[in-house]
Amino acid sequence: MGKTRSALRTIAVAALAAGLTLSVTSCSTPTDAVPPEVLTVMGSEPQHPLVTTNTNETGGGDILLYLYRGLISYDIDGSMRLEHAKEITPNANSTEFDITLKEDWEFSNGENITAQHYVDAWNFGACMDNVQMNQSFFQPIQGYEDIYNTAGTNCKMSGLTVTGPYSFKVTLRQPESGFPLRLGHIPYMPLPMVAYEDIAAFGEHPIGNGPYKLIDGKAWYHNDVLMTELNPKYKGIDKPRNKGLWFRFYNDPDTAYADLLGGLLDTVGSGVGPTALPSFETDFPDSNSNKPTASSQSFVIPEWLPHFKGEEGRLRRRAISYAINRPLITEKIFFGTRTPAKEFSSPTLGDVVLDVPGNEVLTYKPEKARKLWKQANEISPWTGSFQIAYNADGGHQQWVDAVCNNIHQVLGITAHGKAYPTFKQLRDEITQETITVAFRTGWLADYPSVYNFLEPMFMTGSSANDGNYSSATFDELLHQAAAASSVEESKKIYVKAQSILMKDLPAIPLWYPNGSTAWNPELKNVHIMWNGYPNYTLIEKPVPQE
Repeated sequence: MGKTRSALRTIAVAALAAGLTLSVTSCSTPTDAVPPEVLTVMGSEPQHPLVTTNTNETGGGDILLYLYRGLISYDIDGSMRLEHAKEITPNANSTEFDITLKEDWEFSNGENITAQHYVDAWNFGACMDNVQMNQSFFQPIQGYEDIYNTAGTNCKMSGLTVTGPYSFKVTLRQPESGFPLRLGHIPYMPLPMVAYEDIAAFGEHPIGNGPYKLIDGKAWYHNDVLMTELNPKYKGIDKPRNKGLWFRFYNDPDTAYADLLGGLLDTVGSGVGPTALPSFETDFPDSNSNKPTASSQSFVIPEWLPHFKGEEGRLRRRAISYAINRPLITEKIFFGTRTPAKEFSSPTLGDVVLDVPGNEVLTYKPEKARKLWKQANEISPWTGSFQIAYNADGGHQQWVDAVCNNIHQVLGITAHGKAYPTFKQLRDEITQETITVAFRTGWLADYPSVYNFLEPMFMTGSSANDGNYSSATFDELLHQAAAASSVEESKKIYVKAQSILMKDLPAIPLWYPNGSTAWNPELKNVHIMWNGYPNYTLIEKPVPQE
């Protein structure tokens, strides 16, 4: 039998007495005045203003997924379903797609959504002049190469053609039968005309077409809370069964868990913090989930760091990977809620093959690690210390310390973590390429395909290629996989592409996280999605009885 709310509050008080602190709120914000039937969910302060074409991190992405809906969306199991699109029709070789829209869709401000809204938004996202972080998601479209990395162009891709008020044609650079699958990701959402008047200001209070909209007036209190309510204009599939979402931003997942115990938070989203891993299933016996998700964890050692260029760098990356005891760390620190990685994507994907040539580099082999490190020292003797940067608000210190301890013990070098107070501060240095140490990374799938892991993180010039990795052979294999005539054919090509990554190690794969989450036991109709997150629109929150 599950704990009562009063019992949970008692636990929370005891936890707080032991040193946990509730989330910081200000007297000027309405964080504690949550309306009935509104869900409070754990979030993190977005890195940038909330613009669909410029958001590629979890804090902003989690919010935009509920403020917008695109041509397609994903069901609970990850299967594709038409959303705003009435039809998506490919030609014989999947180089052209004719898209017809449902005509009665509107933005929350009442503006009717036409084909031009999609074409303008995609061109805006692809344009070099606009410096959008999701620019590379438009690279399959014909004409992208003409405006990629070229300032001063007219920023209109030749592969986008409006064919009617509610129809447009997309012409691709090469055949890609799986192209429609990606169209539920946030870079492909439409934008209202007002967005282009001042895109940064628009991002502070975006206007979307999804199931929720920001409340009127001030809705985003930075580093504290973002408040949404129902969007009465929404015409999509997932009709909300609650009255809104309030995203509360936390600097510590353990603090969020204390709030969950205390009844101040309804769900911690896709995962509890490390301190709660041993107890969350006991604390919430009837309202938890602990299942594999379409995600991965790793860390990047960029080539611009001393000792990590060229052949010396390849040897040192391989040595460091061999020095990490993944099974021991996942057992002792994560209590079995992580699975040691065997490749660069996720085992939950339908087009993944785990047996990749060269993946023995992801096993624990201390002698092999020392041999490779010695070979690297013969090229250039090691100097300094090895550090892994992480955001302290994400619960990463324990595993970073464990990985660095492995590296120190096996290779005999000084190794330790470097903490950044917030995810935003860490990501700012990474995206600006001012970071001077290795850094932790992770990927949660935008759509259910291996391509969505390999292309954004490792293709030359892609949006999340944080280490600036570049391999012409790897890029060509990804193009071949995208053009494959079947899933089985693409699987074989992905294996070849991943075997190249195993040699170069542009990131060091660590493990696949479970969606180890818990929620208020009074909530009803909680469904965990293919990506490990609850589908917030489906959740019902009973109104407290007086």
